[in-house]
Amino acid sequence: MTSSITVNGNVHSVDVDDDTPLLWVLRDTLGLTGTKFGCGMAMCGACTVHLDGQPVRSCSIPVSAVTGHVTTIEGVAGREARAVQTAWVERDVPQCGYCQSGQVMAALALLRANPKPTNHDIDVAMTNICRCATYLRIRAAIHEAAGKLQGS
Repeated sequence: MTSSITVNGNVHSVDVDDDTPLLWVLRDTLGLTGTKFGCGMAMCGACTVHLDGQPVRSCSIPVSAVTGHVTTIEGVAGREARAVQTAWVERDVPQCGYCQSGQVMAALALLRANPKPTNHDIDVAMTNICRCATYLRIRAAIHEAAGKLQGS
């Protein structure tokens, strides 16, 4: 069946089964491979994208349920994205790098919802799994990005 979805500001007509997970449409049909497959059960967060600005796990959403605008790691831009990406590099967050697109997407959503998160806020919001265990670096990078966005 043909579905129409908006990804990174572009409308795409995709000919896939209605129950095809959004993740596979993004990766296999549209060639946007920044979003990763991790567990396939919406638990690890490697597949995190934004749906109308909210972080969602794309491995568990059928394309037929996507009615809003999808933003992938390839589509993030602007001051917030630069602040997070710069902080990630400055705090040496990536190790293997596999989970990082999902981590960045979750961090961006957090900072948009809460511009000055506490450690507790970060721990609650950042449920993505990092097998390299860079959680303290992730937390520090989020604080750094928040500070840059607040002008301090």
